[in-house]
Amino acid sequence: MKTLWTPWRMEHVLGRAPKVQGCLFEPPGDSSRDRAHLLLYRDRNVVVLLNRFPYANGHLLLAPRRHVADITDLDREENSALMEMLQDCCLILRNHLRPDGLNIGCNLGQAAGAGIADHLHFHIIPRWEGDHNFLTVTAEIRTIPQHIDQTFDLLVPDFQNLLSTRMS
Repeated sequence: MKTLWTPWRMEHVLGRAPKVQGCLFEPPGDSSRDRAHLLLYRDRNVVVLLNRFPYANGHLLLAPRRHVADITDLDREENSALMEMLQDCCLILRNHLRPDGLNIGCNLGQAAGAGIADHLHFHIIPRWEGDHNFLTVTAEIRTIPQHIDQTFDLLVPDFQNLLSTRMS
């Protein structure tokens, strides 16, 4: 029998992970990236973060920079920027992680399953054929093959390149 280790998830599974101060989608400062907050990208309209407790390797969170709860609260520029970044996120994940597919989801409101209902966000989750086994179903445990810091280092250059091309 092989042992699968994901000890960095245990604090989250047990409910002992430190609570984020403020809003997860509004990391402090103005930097376009921040390893401590897993911030891959920030411009005037959107933020992209790695999910600290991912469903799969490379699980991204995409949100408007402005604190809004519903997609209908976005102005045209924000909506356009989010959709453009959603495309970019898919391209970057496909380029680096080579998933067989992607799950893209957005839950509007707590009743719809939003864990953070007051700040609109999308989940972009890479998926591979046979990527999860019985552990996810029976024990609510997921195995992630790459450490989150390595995933950050892999993806951040492409997001920062996007930022530099959009600012010029």
